[in-house]
Amino acid sequence: MVGVIATTIPHGRTARRLDWAHLPPVVRTAIERRLGSRVVGSESQDAGYTPGFASVLVCADGSRHFVKAASLKAQRAIAEAYREESRNLPLLPPTVPAPRLQWVLDQDDWFALGIQYVESRPPHRPWVAEDLRAAADALVEAGRALTPAPGLGLSTFAEEFAAYPEYWSRLTHLPHHAEAAELAAGFAEVTAGDTLVHTDIRDDNILITPDGTASVCDWNWPVVGADWIDSLLLLIGPRGDGVDVEAVIADHPLLADVPAGSLDRLLALLTGFFLVSATATAPRTSPYLRTVQGWQGEVCWDWLCERRGWR
Repeated sequence: MVGVIATTIPHGRTARRLDWAHLPPVVRTAIERRLGSRVVGSESQDAGYTPGFASVLVCADGSRHFVKAASLKAQRAIAEAYREESRNLPLLPPTVPAPRLQWVLDQDDWFALGIQYVESRPPHRPWVAEDLRAAADALVEAGRALTPAPGLGLSTFAEEFAAYPEYWSRLTHLPHHAEAAELAAGFAEVTAGDTLVHTDIRDDNILITPDGTASVCDWNWPVVGADWIDSLLLLIGPRGDGVDVEAVIADHPLLADVPAGSLDRLLALLTGFFLVSATATAPRTSPYLRTVQGWQGEVCWDWLCERRGWR
């Protein structure tokens, strides 16, 4: 075990979401038509950091469905993210362990999508070995299936994260600032690749199924980059929970052969982004967003300092 970095984040209860009753009647009716049965129950999925509707709907015929919805007027950014997800999910080959898109709906300034219901639970927090192994295996499987990246016109990791090294200009108070900034500045070359990368891997985007395997959800922001990126992102939470992630890296099929300096460059890039983002005002609709960004920044910085021998 490495040192645990304490947090007050209420894992699994971080989102303030709309409930089924809050959707306009015309939207509820349209969704029920898509589901083919009347909705008799709704279980809000309160993990994550967005305020959009995201619930498991239980229908009168006994079926269960996962549905997301957001208002294009009141929640345009969330609605557009859901729309982007609806474009991305059909790109995933069948071997990618991810829930599948069932339908989309544009109704009275609302956008909704139905996604395959997967009986599952989130990973335990603190992370346990079995859940981490399942999530790591799922990302390895996804990386193989998504190389080369399906689809056309997707941004590269370097393009999407081009502005991130600049965050270090606001962290000059940190020791080893110059070395860390230099590492972050060289991220583009080492993260280049031809794999479709999820880029938003955290426990709230991982589902653990009853057979002990994992599935990856929320494909809102994929880009094209190195096949190991998501696997390193997965380890931030476990590292903060006290897991020896260096042992995981040493035995990982995608990470073990990546040069140590390449991993450090991505950690430096993420550290700058998380630590600076955490200083912004928390949005009213996502009160724990800055808290989790601050915690992730602390974890990445502590991890990077240890790897570089900066203690």
